[in-house]
This record gives sequence, structure tokens and C-alpha cells, in this order.
Amino acid sequence: MLPNAEALEGKPVPRVSFKARLDDQWRDLSTDELFSGKTVVVFSLPGAFTPTCSSTHLPRYNELAPVLRKNGVDEILCISVNDAFVMNQWKAGQDADNITVIPDGNGEFTEGMGMLVDKRDLGFGKRSWRYSMLVRDGIIDKIFIEPEREGDPFEVSDADTMLRHINPDATVPEPIVMFTRPGCPHCARAKKTLHDAGIHFTDIPENEQITTVVLRGVTGRLTWPQLFVGGKLIGGADEVQAWVASGQAG
Repeated sequence: MLPNAEALEGKPVPRVSFKARLDDQWRDLSTDELFSGKTVVVFSLPGAFTPTCSSTHLPRYNELAPVLRKNGVDEILCISVNDAFVMNQWKAGQDADNITVIPDGNGEFTEGMGMLVDKRDLGFGKRSWRYSMLVRDGIIDKIFIEPEREGDPFEVSDADTMLRHINPDATVPEPIVMFTRPGCPHCARAKKTLHDAGIHFTDIPENEQITTVVLRGVTGRLTWPQLFVGGKLIGGADEVQAWVASGQAG
């Protein structure tokens, strides 16, 4: 039986020490170090490399991290009942630089939260139930716990729900993606335009999979670069400069 939100809100987080590996060295991280004097968003999930965790839960928190920070969040922690090696390797593969992964390998924090559940039917042993929470100076301000039912529900612990709780009026920027070619001067010009304007974007360089054929199939054009904003094609370097100059970039 999982605890309800009302039983946890207003209570301190469990005081434990996590066995982390930072820069290939073992280090104990205490909950005091992670939470004291800070506003922290935590999301906890059943396991690194598992489908929902890898495809949606972690990536969206990583994507919305700059917006969460603009709205007063100091740190975003992902906690899972996995060891430090697994958590670090998962983060590296996810390209999740905005997230601090915390290995709760012995499940002590998760058990202290009342969220340790039996996943032996899947061969997982004891794992964390999926939840998220906003913690202010070590005290749980708000917690979103997934409904207790079969499977792995994912309805309320997502990044968008957390952001709406913190600031219902927060503006979420559209995802910006640019297809580029190494050594292309127009690509360099477009990148500089975005960088100078302080616009975060995902660079997808030409490689064995991203070829000119793929570029033409996606954009209908043959020239590099090509910029997309929220699924809308902006175009090449000249169009990027015009789009930034127009103020539509925000």
C-alpha cells in the first residue's frame, strides 16, 4: 500500500547517504547536501534503460529543465533503485546534461518514502514506484504519485505537470532542431545566429543515417542547414537570420 500525498507533504525527505560515482571516484552524497537550502524537483522511476523512463520521463524533464530553473528550481534529481554505474551510463546515453542522476542502489531513500514496491514478477526485485515531488529546503512541498494499479502508470509525475504546479503561466518554448553538414559555412552562420540570440537548439549533423536524401525527404530541400521549430520548417541560414530578427524566436 503506497502512502497518499497528504501523508507526505510537509514532511522532510528521508535522511540517507547515496553511493555515487563522480569523475570515476566513489563519493557519498547525503540528502542534506542535495536538498538543504535549495528548491529541488525530484522524479523517481522504476529503472534506468526501461521504456517509459528512457523515452519520455527523463527526456522531458531534461528538455524543460531551463524553464523549471527560470521558475525557481535549483536542481533536478532523478532517483532510481539502480547502482551508480548503471545510472551514469544511462544518463550518458540519454544526453541528459540538465539532470543529476542519483543511485538509490539499496533502496533506502525509496523505502523511507514508502515507495519501494515488489517487482519480482518482472525479475526486477524491489524498485521504486513512479512519482515526482517538489522539495523546498528538505521539506516535501508537493508530491505527485502515480495511481496504484497494474503495470507502470505514467499520468501525473511528468515534467509538464510539475511545471504547471510551479507556474501555471510558464511559457514552454517550442523544440528547435537544425539539420547541419560538417564544414558547411552556411550551417556555421546559422548556428552563430542562434547562439548569439541565446536560443537553445538540437543540432543533427549529417552522418550515415542523416544524408542528403533524408534531408530532402524531411524538408523537401537539398541545401544545408534546415531549421525546424515546433515541427514547422523555417529554412536555411538566411531564413534563420530573418526568423531571429523578426522576434518570433521569443
